[in-house]
Amino acid sequence: MTTTESTGLLRSIGRWALAGLVLNGIIGSGVYGLPTLVAAKLGPLAWVGVLLAGLAMGIVVACFAEVASRFVGTGGPYLYTRTALGPYVGLQIGWLHYLTRVASAATNANLFVIYLGEFVPRIDGVLPKTLAILGLLGGLAAINIRGVRYGAGFNSVTTVVKIVPLVVFALAGLLVIGFTGRPEPAAAGPVLGLGSWVEALLILVFAYGGFESGVIALGEAKNPAKDAPFALFVAMGSCMLLYTAVQLVSSLALANPADHARPVAAAARALAGPTGAVVMTLGALLSLFGWFVGAMVSTPRLTYAMAEQGVLPTAFGRLHAEYRTPVVSIAAFAVFSVVLALSGGFLANLTLSVISRLGIYGCVCLSLIVLRNRDGRDPSLAPAQFRLPGGPLFAVLGIGLTAMLATRMTGREAVIMVIVIGLATLNWFLARRKPAVVA
Repeated sequence: MTTTESTGLLRSIGRWALAGLVLNGIIGSGVYGLPTLVAAKLGPLAWVGVLLAGLAMGIVVACFAEVASRFVGTGGPYLYTRTALGPYVGLQIGWLHYLTRVASAATNANLFVIYLGEFVPRIDGVLPKTLAILGLLGGLAAINIRGVRYGAGFNSVTTVVKIVPLVVFALAGLLVIGFTGRPEPAAAGPVLGLGSWVEALLILVFAYGGFESGVIALGEAKNPAKDAPFALFVAMGSCMLLYTAVQLVSSLALANPADHARPVAAAARALAGPTGAVVMTLGALLSLFGWFVGAMVSTPRLTYAMAEQGVLPTAFGRLHAEYRTPVVSIAAFAVFSVVLALSGGFLANLTLSVISRLGIYGCVCLSLIVLRNRDGRDPSLAPAQFRLPGGPLFAVLGIGLTAMLATRMTGREAVIMVIVIGLATLNWFLARRKPAVVA
């Protein structure tokens, strides 16, 4: 185990643990609501949409892989865009990324309580809901304050636990349907147009998103420049295959997955009875819990990195005297997530997290082009340990994809984004008055 000399963080996250962090950042609530939402847009071709969306998001992931392979520090997209596009853009991305993570945490916390209601009556009351969310987020914060090896190790365990039910559902479902046929006849699908495919892709950004947070904690990885591309490609490839299989089984087991609020549990009930439904509901709870484990490891390292750069109060960069973890950043993420979860709704937070992600993805794709142009001319810039073939073309495609999806933004989301950008700009002006700290 080594130490990051400039920060005091311990380098204890191995290659597969890092892949687990990235995978856990992707697989959360999306896969359990995915069949309903996508089937409503694409009908029987929903599984094709899931597969195509995975390939489209793979363009962005490939750009992330090259850019991340240049860095060994903590911060993820904030660090990359700050280096490539300057402090102002980097700070905007930092704010957007943190907004994405807190909104996602609030979304998943509410969904966790909803699924828990299957086994705990009246948990949606104000006091029981508050206690459940406080226990979930507060307990995980305490675990991560004690050390990243506890959080990352716990993350690896929960990643395995939450993937197993989905893999069993996909394989067993295809096997049962192959031998016995469809339990229900297929219903007619909606009339498809270009808008249907674009809207489905926008929904799937939430399902496939989250990989960008797994690379925030590279300052605590053993071999970050080489392990980041490996972790990104393994996680995205695994998710694409798993999501497509889950959507296909749901579409074959149910007449119309869009008619079911919990499509995976409904499909399991159709194939294996009430026991199957219970197993998949437990799988949903484990999946959400695992997502929180990964988020509690990665997201606090973002505010830690921003404080290290001098753009947030130094308290966010304070390390625990014994455990050498960013204690204030961990506690702040837990507190902000609890507040937003108790004050905001599920759908509003979900939509906001999707829109804010698009700006992050577009700017990191642009960073690939900018950093390549600086190769050989900037001695402070480390060479890429992974060089994407046709990288600039991938970057242009990624920028075009995110710009096209951003046109689906509603007026409410546009107002929120303007407010966040305005606050980040104010933060930038205030930060300029202080000397920057270069990690």
